[in-house]
Amino acid sequence: MAKNNKYSISEAKAQQWIKDGRGSGEGGNYKPWITVRDIPSEGRSHRVFGHKTQRTHHLLSDLELAVFLLLEWHTETTDIREQFPLRQADTLALAKEAGIDHPSSNGVIHTMSSDFLVNTSNTDQPKFALQAKYAQAMQDPRTIEKLELERRYWQQKAVPWQLITEQDIPKAVFQNISWLYPAQRDELNDELITDRQEFYSHQFQKYPNKTIIEIAKKLDVEYNLVVGESLLEVRQLLARRCFIFDILTPTNKLKASDLQSENMATFMEVVRVSNQ
Repeated sequence: MAKNNKYSISEAKAQQWIKDGRGSGEGGNYKPWITVRDIPSEGRSHRVFGHKTQRTHHLLSDLELAVFLLLEWHTETTDIREQFPLRQADTLALAKEAGIDHPSSNGVIHTMSSDFLVNTSNTDQPKFALQAKYAQAMQDPRTIEKLELERRYWQQKAVPWQLITEQDIPKAVFQNISWLYPAQRDELNDELITDRQEFYSHQFQKYPNKTIIEIAKKLDVEYNLVVGESLLEVRQLLARRCFIFDILTPTNKLKASDLQSENMATFMEVVRVSNQ
């Protein structure tokens, strides 16, 4: 749904988005209805390369990032469509039926959206929708009304819908994101990233049973580096997903054997996305 009515879009822009294919497609061809460039987010926004879809995902908060990483990690997930638009004619009808004001501003009706529409290989639940909201937002009656419209929309479509708050996310996931996020913003050119990825891949293979922190400390001593320099480089590579790991594993307990080096074709796409 609209993140903040203050930053609503005009009818002309909405029509242009539809023309551009926003909110349509599947897998690598899907285009989210809202991107990180369109509106200020509730907190930090993220552009993340998805290994399931082989495309860039637009996530508007740390909470959305945490949910995305959990979905991406789950083996049954086959497609993740973020910022998925709801059919306006349907939400208008549901709003009228429920006696709820439909989201709008300055006379322009908003197109509501769900944070995620997910497809899975699980035949018992092949598709479900999620909305990620911080618990504090639940104190706002208007937010509750809009969530009720969204719930009714997916109920009408016979698609399971769930609200997720930060209280539903494992603590380790948020801790990992907080640890990796600053490193994600550090500037590294493609050539240096490739070189560092190859170097650390070799080191991780040499010491599979050591934690990444132990390996980093060892390299600082061996190469006479400033304390923490190697760990920073490892964080930069993990933040850019040059190495894949289980997001549920606390990074301070992460062993070299827990890491999987990305294949080079996908790795270069990850680098391209992270540098935009």
